[in-house]
Amino acid sequence: ARLVRELFALARKKAPSIVLIDEIDAIAAKRLDIGTSGEREIHRTLTQLLAEIDGFDPLDKVKIIATTNRLDVIDPALLRPGRFDRIIYVPLPDKRGRKEIFRIYIRKMSLGEEIDLEKLSELTEGASGADIKAICTEAGYEAIRSGRDYVVMEDFLKAIEKILRRPGRETEPSLITRSSQKEVGIQHV
Repeated sequence: ARLVRELFALARKKAPSIVLIDEIDAIAAKRLDIGTSGEREIHRTLTQLLAEIDGFDPLDKVKIIATTNRLDVIDPALLRPGRFDRIIYVPLPDKRGRKEIFRIYIRKMSLGEEIDLEKLSELTEGASGADIKAICTEAGYEAIRSGRDYVVMEDFLKAIEKILRRPGRETEPSLITRSSQKEVGIQHV
């Protein structure tokens, strides 16, 4: 809770400013009466966040943006009018978007051959930008394991198989439904 107070004090001091809270579901999930010390600390953090949003010191020139991919677990108190009251859905990238994300990540990679970005973007349907970054990183590791200092298309194909088909992944990319292909940004205005 102290860190939240200090964060908002700094944001007010440096205003105009934007506070970005990534993965807000980690501190703002629906409150339960579990009673563990960890749960109590998370509850205090959430309570302090609510106090900062609603508090006596207006947030005039301080805007808050939070992200989550689990809007269903966010405490309803945060979604009331005057708090985080704008919800913006950001879908997973389409084929063109995935191709551009690959282009960004391979820009600094040593490539041993022409990489077929069209094919990579087709094979990664349902992948997020983070998945694509992990694929590029894994392709680099694959090249190292093969004793090369450059990456080839086969490295990317193996990386896609490993990253997108790994155990524990919620679903295979081709089976993801449109409604689950969303990351959410919530904004306090």
